[in-house]
Amino acid sequence: MSLQRQVAAKMASKRDPVQDKEAQEWIEAILGWKFPAGQSYEDTLKDGVVCCKLINKIKPGSVAKINEGGATFKLMENVQNFQKALKAYGVPDIDVFQTVDLFEKKDIAGVTNTFFALGRAVWKDPKWNGPKLGPKPADANEREFTEEQLKAGETIVGLQAGQNKGATQAGQNIGAGRKILLGK
Repeated sequence: MSLQRQVAAKMASKRDPVQDKEAQEWIEAILGWKFPAGQSYEDTLKDGVVCCKLINKIKPGSVAKINEGGATFKLMENVQNFQKALKAYGVPDIDVFQTVDLFEKKDIAGVTNTFFALGRAVWKDPKWNGPKLGPKPADANEREFTEEQLKAGETIVGLQAGQNKGATQAGQNIGAGRKILLGK
């Protein structure tokens, strides 16, 4: 098997059809239409048109011009504009797939993960009241303690850390039974 086939097989094994389906259903719910019958998830997303329409529904005006057809570079431009809009919306750069991951179907699992990252960003957007994807991200739970509470905790931590006066390992001769034999 060639290296290229091995890489393709490894990428395909990372895909989770359940997550792909969840992402597709979320996109369909937001856009209000179904992916074309007989066309795969990745083929529907490949030209970036659906992606751009999605981010424009979530945050209107995110992608000013969507290329509905034309040369390959114009369609790839859609994907790149979608990626820029994601980052502007608050999706961390590390969670955004590379253009070739979608356009050349190199890593569709990464594309789906990007939709889940967008889903997390949507949870945090107080203006968005549409469908959500994935579990709600946890909120920070910062706490403040008084000096008295911190001092009271020192004795508890000390006991939890196993302070045990008088405990010793003396006489246990740890490792004494190990001998190293060198070959002749």
